[in-house]
Amino acid sequence: MALINQSHPEEFILLGFADRPWLELPIFIILLITYPMAMMGNIAIILVSKLDPHLHSPMYFFLTNLSFLDMCYTTSIVPQMLFNLGSPKKTISYMGCAVQLYFFHIMGGTECLLLAIMSFDRYVAICRPLHYTLIMNQHICILLVSIVWLGGITYAVSEATVTLQLPLCGVNKLDHLICEIPVLIKTACGEKEVNELTLSVVCIFLLAVPLCLILASYASIGHAVLKMKSSEGRKKAFGTCSSHLIVVFLFYGPGISMYLQPPSSITRDQPKFMALFYGVVTPTVNPFIYTLRNKDVKGALGNLVRSILSFK
Repeated sequence: MALINQSHPEEFILLGFADRPWLELPIFIILLITYPMAMMGNIAIILVSKLDPHLHSPMYFFLTNLSFLDMCYTTSIVPQMLFNLGSPKKTISYMGCAVQLYFFHIMGGTECLLLAIMSFDRYVAICRPLHYTLIMNQHICILLVSIVWLGGITYAVSEATVTLQLPLCGVNKLDHLICEIPVLIKTACGEKEVNELTLSVVCIFLLAVPLCLILASYASIGHAVLKMKSSEGRKKAFGTCSSHLIVVFLFYGPGISMYLQPPSSITRDQPKFMALFYGVVTPTVNPFIYTLRNKDVKGALGNLVRSILSFK
């Protein structure tokens, strides 16, 4: 509460697509369909990973964490989007905006790091198969996930707190669908170059560095896979790794275009479409990418469905 001073309004008006009201109903319907799909898809991934003994491996441990992250990620913004798109009152309280800001960036920052850990897991599994169980044991996996969450929380708390302290000079309109750090920095009055520079530097370590590590891991993986004599082994390795790479590019692409440029240079509609993409589209398609390209997950899902039907 100490963050709320005279320069901060009691509530924000999230303009969204108010200048193009014909867009609101289609986006509302899309969100109304994709949000339950994202929740059900990610819950299914978590259930099969926990219930099927064949999926009790580090790869599916990390995938379970990714599914949980995606559920929290999309939940932090979609209900508010639905409320604003379906109502003439397009407001969010200052405290509600702050809470959304923290949760959205905690999940986003954590996912950036988790995707890098997942690529490292695939690197060890394919390039160091004899040492895989030794390196990626249960304690190491829990430690890596804990570090990832701590990194995401540290990033979000530090950046969001600094952003919330920027003076807004009574401005209470955000040209966005949600509360997001670059848009709040752009809206703030006074000197904000330090905040822009800090955000860019932090996001280099959070986006660019993990992405470079992911690409380096997959360069080594590609080299190792091409040396495999078994065509079936190559096919399985490429199938598993290609699923993760698709998820990486779907998440990092919009994130880099949004966060690795000064907030003042962001175009008007860019934040809205980027938020819809990495906050809604990616969490929705991730479960389908992993299930459609993974025989083990498809088999486990089939067993789960059959067990539910037989129970009924």
